[in-house]
This record gives sequence, structure tokens and C-alpha cells, in this order.
Amino acid sequence: MSTTFQLDTSTSRANPTPAPMKRLTVPKIRARKTDGETGEPLVMLTAYTARQAQLLDAHCDLLLVGDSLGQVIYGLPSTIPVTLDMMANHAAAVVRGSYHAVVVVDMPFGSYEGSREQAFDSAARLLKDSNAAAVKLEGGEAMAETVAFLSQRGIPVMGHIGLTPQAVNALGGYGARGRSDAEADKILADARALDEAGAFAVVVEGVVEPIAIAVTEALSCPTIGIGASARCDGQVLVTEDMLGMFERVPRFVKRYENIAETISQTVARYADEVRSRSFPSSDQTYQPKS
Repeated sequence: MSTTFQLDTSTSRANPTPAPMKRLTVPKIRARKTDGETGEPLVMLTAYTARQAQLLDAHCDLLLVGDSLGQVIYGLPSTIPVTLDMMANHAAAVVRGSYHAVVVVDMPFGSYEGSREQAFDSAARLLKDSNAAAVKLEGGEAMAETVAFLSQRGIPVMGHIGLTPQAVNALGGYGARGRSDAEADKILADARALDEAGAFAVVVEGVVEPIAIAVTEALSCPTIGIGASARCDGQVLVTEDMLGMFERVPRFVKRYENIAETISQTVARYADEVRSRSFPSSDQTYQPKS
């Protein structure tokens, strides 16, 4: 039995708690695809906090501590300003709040592109500081040598091709990729390079569906689609998007709930009760003992 950290709702403190099951491992995730087929698709969602991880963990195979936290948590305009410190701190919280899913942490922009050695130092720090199981980095053929370097040194790597948010300035926006023959060929070549380099899975983002299917069929490792195809070996979404925390979401997101409206209505009720002095009542205050 593994050990995780459970939030004590009476104190909001994290306390070590026996976990009811062993955590999934990277080899088990990789083994879900055999002879080019994945029987049960992999489920992945983003998580940035311990409490969020607790709520998602039982339902997911993987939790991604995405650099999307720059926009979702910090209100930044893109993922570019995200730092290693941000990623390490949030990943540690997600690990403490989970016991089942494999926790993967994004390597932020500028922390791995300079050299294989820089990538190893950054990845090693992330895993040491957070106890996450794997890192994810963006880029295809250009990063294959780095992926191999990390994999050979005991750091599991998830790849990321197609629409790569850290390269948004070079790509010129967040549009779908693979519409031209040249771009489609490059995406397929990028995917194969990562697979051959030892990536245990590859995120395929914002790629036209026929290319996403071709990539999935070409790789021995699982593909995780986002704005790609249901025929990928798994799917990932930003949790806040699928829960309806934002007014606008990307076209490829299915909004499963409207949590933002629920929060707004609940806070409005609280504000009304405070202003009418009906909260707190005797049920929420301490009275002298008789």
C-alpha cells in the first residue's frame, strides 16, 4: 500500500494517509498499447492543486501538471513566462493529492531547448522536487536526441507535437496543424522521431483528424489526443475548460458542466446573506456555555 497526503477538511492541512491502491507506473501506461492497439483509451486531465488532484485521481490514468497553469492559475497571456519553480511547486501538490494516476509535469519554455544537459538538469530538478513520475516536453525531430538522452538516464518523457503552445510565436497562432501536405509530413516525421527516441507517449494537439489517425497508427507508443481524434490512444483536456470555468473555450473542448455559473450564483447568495446580516447565524457562531 502506497502513501499519499489527504487534506484534513477540518484544518486544511495535508496529512499522510494510507492509499487504497498502488499508483500506476509509466511502463504500465506504455504497455496499454500492444501491437499497435489500445483496448481501453487512456484518460488524462490537467491538475494544478492537491485538492483538484484528489477529485480527479480515481477517474484518470494520468494527471498532467501542464504549463497551461500560467494562464489558468496565474492569468498570464501565454505559457512562455512559466518557470521551473511554478511547475515544481504545483507538481508536488498534485503528487500529494493523488495515489492512483501517473503524474506528468510539463517542462516550461527555456528549461530544455538549450542542450541535452540543460534538459537533464531541469527534468531531474522537477522530478526530485515534486516526486512526479515523468516530464513532458514540446517538439519533434529537433528534440528527439534530447528525449533519447533523458530516457537513457532514467527520466520518462512524454512528447508533444502538432500545435505546441510554447512555439506559438513561431507558429503565428493557435490554428490547427497538418492542413498542408508539407506540414502533415512534418508532423508524422516528428511523431516517429519521438517514438524511436523512447518517448513513452506522445500528445497530439490541434492536428487535423486524418493526420492524428495516421500518427496513432504509425507509433508503437500511445498517442494522447487533444483536438485530434477519438481514435487516438487516449485523450487530454484542460480540466477548467471541460468544467466550464471560462466563458470561451477552444472548439475541440466539450464543456461537461458550467461550474463558473454555479460558483457565481453561490457567491451571490453568500454576499446577499452577509449584507442582510443573516449570515452568520447561531449555527455558525460560538455562544457562551450555560
